[in-house]
Amino acid sequence: MPSVLGVDLGGTKLAIARFETQSWAIQGAETVPTAGKSFPVIVEEMLAGITKFRTADTQAVGIGVPGLVDRSGRIHTTPNIPGGDGFPLLEMLKKEWKLPITIENDSSCFTLAEALQGAGRGHRVVVGITMGTGVGGGIVIDGKIFSGEHGFATEFGHMLLKPGAPPFDSANKRGEIEQFLSGTALRKRCPAAKRPEETLTGPTCAHLHETVVREIVWMSCSLIHCIDPGIIVFGGSAGRALRPHLPAIEKELKSWLLPKSPIPHLAIGALEHAGTLGAALLTQK
Repeated sequence: MPSVLGVDLGGTKLAIARFETQSWAIQGAETVPTAGKSFPVIVEEMLAGITKFRTADTQAVGIGVPGLVDRSGRIHTTPNIPGGDGFPLLEMLKKEWKLPITIENDSSCFTLAEALQGAGRGHRVVVGITMGTGVGGGIVIDGKIFSGEHGFATEFGHMLLKPGAPPFDSANKRGEIEQFLSGTALRKRCPAAKRPEETLTGPTCAHLHETVVREIVWMSCSLIHCIDPGIIVFGGSAGRALRPHLPAIEKELKSWLLPKSPIPHLAIGALEHAGTLGAALLTQK
């Protein structure tokens, strides 16, 4: 049975899975922690994983990477993983295996999977927002990833949320979304939380909930006015923790959007393996 491999290379974990290409059923998967590791070290672990899961019927490999990936699949920068800037991953893999290799931004992979097989099914325009080590984004229109002129679109985490003060020489001084709403940032805002998702659930960080809801609304409002999506799907450890807050986010959106502007459906990602599935689906374009 023909299969493809999907790889989700992230700042906290590396996930690899093999999918059968007719039903997209998962045939095997593994996850390796990556926190504190450099990009070259993670790549070595990825190569070992691909070798482990590849079979004679494996037709292609799709890889999601957190950072700027151009339309040719070249990695320009990985802000949250050291050693990834300019890393020649595509060239390395093509020398290693005679298989089609596709590389894309990891949040775009998440959004593609949710658009085609998850919470976004039935919607023409799907926006994905991932809140984990950083804040990433994706846009899928008519089943295809929108990546912009150069491949660098949908870096939602680097849009401004609260303008900072000069000199604007770092992300937190600029006031970027990622410095407020990533799982990493939320932990800093409420150190009592043991995990990022605890900042949005339970009483430990309850004092933060109303503020975070409003910040999610501001971010979503800008995206809605620009893109007019049918649905916004949240993922990542912190993004999934927004589930109990979705009604409050939807209610407050009404006061920020233009009159009669449609409010998109808000959802939490429905797929357990969205990152690897989306990477695998890349190989079919």
